[in-house]
Parts: sequence; C-alpha cells; structure tokens
Amino acid sequence: MYGTMAIKTDRKQKLAVGILGATGMVGQRFISLLENHPWFRVAAVAASKNSAGKSYADAVKGRWTHETPIPSHVKDLIVRSVDDVAVIKSQVDFVFSSVDMGKDEIRALEELYASNDIPVVSNNSAHRWTEDVPMIMPEINPHHLAMIPIQQKNRGWKKGFIAVKPNCSIQSFIPAIEALRQFEPRQVAVTTLQAISGAGKTFKTMPEIIDNVIPYIVGEEEKSEKEPMKIWAQIENGAFKLATTPVISANCIRVPVTDGHMATINVSFAKNPTRADIIAAFRNFKSPLEGLGLPSAPEKFLTYFEEENRPQTKLDRDIGRGMGISIGRLRADPVLSWKFVALSHNTIRGAAGGAILVAELLAAKGYL
Repeated sequence: MYGTMAIKTDRKQKLAVGILGATGMVGQRFISLLENHPWFRVAAVAASKNSAGKSYADAVKGRWTHETPIPSHVKDLIVRSVDDVAVIKSQVDFVFSSVDMGKDEIRALEELYASNDIPVVSNNSAHRWTEDVPMIMPEINPHHLAMIPIQQKNRGWKKGFIAVKPNCSIQSFIPAIEALRQFEPRQVAVTTLQAISGAGKTFKTMPEIIDNVIPYIVGEEEKSEKEPMKIWAQIENGAFKLATTPVISANCIRVPVTDGHMATINVSFAKNPTRADIIAAFRNFKSPLEGLGLPSAPEKFLTYFEEENRPQTKLDRDIGRGMGISIGRLRADPVLSWKFVALSHNTIRGAAGGAILVAELLAAKGYL
C-alpha cells in the first residue's frame, strides 16, 4: 500500500504493532495494509488458542483472503494466544484489536491490555458505547482524543488506553453529512447496501448470497442510527454529551458484492441549500488531518462525481487507496430536501484501514 508513496516522516524508528485476531479477515487486512507502512511494523500476531504456536503462514493456510501474498516478515511470526499479554507486551508499543469473541470477553480483553500499559486501537464494537472511550472517525472528530487522559485518570491507567473506530455501515454516509453540517441537517433516511466481506465472508463461504439480496443484517440498523450521535457528541465536564440531530432512519441490506458499502441518502435541512451549495460543500471539505502527514489519509477525502451512474462499487471502492469516500447522483427529494449516493470500502476505510488511520492520528498527537 505504501511502497510507491513518498511519505514525509521524521520518525527514526517504527512503532511495533501487535494484531489481536490476526488470522481473521480483518486481521489479515491489517497485515496486508501494514506492509511497508512508514510508521508501524507488525511485531506480534495473536489469535485463539487453536492457532497459537503455529507460524502465521500455517495458521492461515487455505484461508488467506488477499491476492497479494502474506508479507515475508509476517509469515514466520509465531502466533500467540490473545491472552498471552505478558509476552505480547514485551514485543509491542500498541495493539490493534479485531478478535472474534463475545462482547463481554472482548471488553475484558481490551481492558486487560490497557491496564498493562498497552494502548488498544479497536476495530470491535464492544467498547463503542463505553462512556469514557472515544469512537474516532479521524476526519470528523479528532478532538475526541481529549477523552483519553480522562479515561486514564478514571481507571488509574498510565500509558494504556482504548480508542475505537465506528461501524463500517456509517463510513460512507456520515462523511457526506458532515460536509453539509453548516446547513443543519435534521432528518436522514439512509439505506446501506453492504458487501459480504462485512460479514467476514466470501462468495465461497456465503453461497446463499449469490443471485440474492438479504434485507437484514443483525445489529447494523441500530449502529447506523446511534453511533453518529457519539461521533458528533460534545465533551462536557469530562463526559460525552450525545448529539440529538440529525435523526437517522436506517435500512441495512446485504448485497452480492465482495467489498464496498454503498448508501442511498435522503436528507432534510433547517437551512435548505442549493444544488451548487451542496456540491461546493463536498468538493471544498477541509479535512482536519491536513498538514499532519498521516500515511493512510487520502489526499482527497470526498470525491463528487457528476456522471449519473457513479459512484459504482466495482469502479470506485478503491478511491484514495480505499480510504476515500465517493459521492454522486445529487438530486432534489420530493419528501425531504435532497438525495444522493455515497460509497466507501468497508474493509479498508470501514475496518482495518480506518483503525490504522486512528493509530496514525494518535501517534501524530503524541499518544503512542
């Protein structure tokens, strides 16, 4: 991902990274994306006890999901059990968490690492609603990192902490709504058309999706409606005060594509903008990450297409190396105000890549 990029960085030594849940689909994506990363190096891989003790290559034999081979510096790493905290602590500066366990188990595991002075950047949902844990979409709420010292004080942690990224289902439509916040969005009706990789599946492992659409994804609609309220929250008296607008109504549907979550978005505004106003807001969106030199940040966060048939999942999911958001089909809505379509890559921006960008922001701000 980074081999052909000229990245400016004054870092003399890369931070050592551990990946919890390294053998799963998201864990594999972490390993793929971190190859040649200019700031981070994979130093430890951990998974369930069934994989512990094997080389990484043996642990994922027959299950590696990427077209590119396993990075050479990772394939011979010995997989540790995720609860082998003492050994992993001796090898890493922080960890990414993408374990496949029950929520209570994940919460306990991530807190165990943090209490042992290991920062945790989590792709999991277990701590998204923990009161003192920031849920970060870096281009939207980087200021929520201010909750980390509060979290550490609350828990008596010195170096460790937990930061999470939001659900993949909101990654396409929340950036687009954020660009329009100046017009005070009030109601949002959104339908997400979600790829099978969001369920950790391929066409081989999910044959029921072929020639089919499944109009239900467990928990996704609630996450799509509620998580934005924490992303747009204010920090008051050391706690999050959740946003109350816009009100979001979501439908989440599984569709037969490999990668890429598309969203159809209908929105009303208190200050109704013109078509030109909206397109200008998309195109002129200024990312708060500009100037930080974060390696995974796309050069252009939002791209608006004038073509009537764009964005398309197959053509546009990899925009900005999979970290950009594509938008198109803006038109008047006879029920609300305006409607349009947006697209994001669910396993890059929506999962591992988004978590890596959070870690880069943490490093740039001195938390790692």
